Amino acid sequence: MTPTNFAFSAAFMLGLTGLTFHRTHLLSALLCLEGMMLALFIALSLWSLQLGANQLLTTPLLLLAFSACEASAGLALLVATTRTHGSDRLQTLNLLQC
Repeated sequence: MTPTNFAFSAAFMLGLTGLTFHRTHLLSALLCLEGMMLALFIALSLWSLQLGANQLLTTPLLLLAFSACEASAGLALLVATTRTHGSDRLQTLNLLQC
């Protein structure tokens, strides 16, 4: 495994570990998800450049667009949660309420 591959896999695993163990606030969960998506974006970009395949160059851009949509939806949820519940702690949310 090259050092570049190790760095991006370590960044992805660090985001996954942060998402798994530090789920007290919605903002920290969203930041971990965003870090995981950015690690995937950079890894896919470098992989398509190393292969030299022109067909794979659109895949990182689609992933980046998906990541931007996920971030905007997550921030909208964060603002709505903070306005209705008063904080962004995940323990105060009840998924059974409508």
